[in-house]
Amino acid sequence: MKTKFLLIAIAAFFLLSFTRVTKTNNNDQHSPVISGVYKWENHPVKKGDMRESRKILEGTSPHFKYFRIHATTQFPGAKPNPGHANEAKEECIIVKEGTMKVVIEGKSKILKAGGVIILLPQQTHTIENIGDTNLTYYVMQYESRKNMDIERGIASGGSLMLNKDSLIFKESKRGGGIKYFDRATAMCERFEMHITQLNAKGPSHKPHTHVETEIILVMAGETEMTIDGKEYKAGPGDFYLANSQLLHGIRNASDKPCSYLAFKWN
Repeated sequence: MKTKFLLIAIAAFFLLSFTRVTKTNNNDQHSPVISGVYKWENHPVKKGDMRESRKILEGTSPHFKYFRIHATTQFPGAKPNPGHANEAKEECIIVKEGTMKVVIEGKSKILKAGGVIILLPQQTHTIENIGDTNLTYYVMQYESRKNMDIERGIASGGSLMLNKDSLIFKESKRGGGIKYFDRATAMCERFEMHITQLNAKGPSHKPHTHVETEIILVMAGETEMTIDGKEYKAGPGDFYLANSQLLHGIRNASDKPCSYLAFKWN
């Protein structure tokens, strides 16, 4: 009888240990995203029906318990996916090239290269290529480590659809820039986005740190960036990622103008 109880106890111990390990693995299935440069040509292409996609990164970050970036290309004439909504994830979408028709909760807008969308969770949407060239766009999907706050996102302006050409370019000594927005969303206490243009070789500003994680998406020209003491280079379509509190600074790497879209959040 004692042997039987002992065997039962051992079996229960291993079952409990296995359950704990399984739960741990399920809750920790993604690793932190790595600061550095992400090159457009390095992302494997997955072919589909009249479209293709590139998975760029997936993991966690200081402010996001889930963080994914991919790029989608819709060929001319591609049918849009059926309208759908993300229950507990928010998206930032950036048009790389082509002409996009986006519909969010019945409201539509035509976006060109440099167009930006902030898509709140639980908003039904579709994206369609309505041009005669490829439509390529980046999708950043994320879920906050803090509780989702839909009401905060709505109070700050709700879902957002912006064209680059509708915004004001302001000149500076080094070149100029365009402010997109600086606001709260359902997942972020602060989400800020702008374009910087540098007309000559040299830095945008001195290296610095901030609590926000930042992505710098190169739109034109050649750039160099220092992140946490390491040097990187990037051209059009590439982007840099600098995690929260890391010392970083970007520079124009040539005497020709460069421009980049910078966005950061916490």
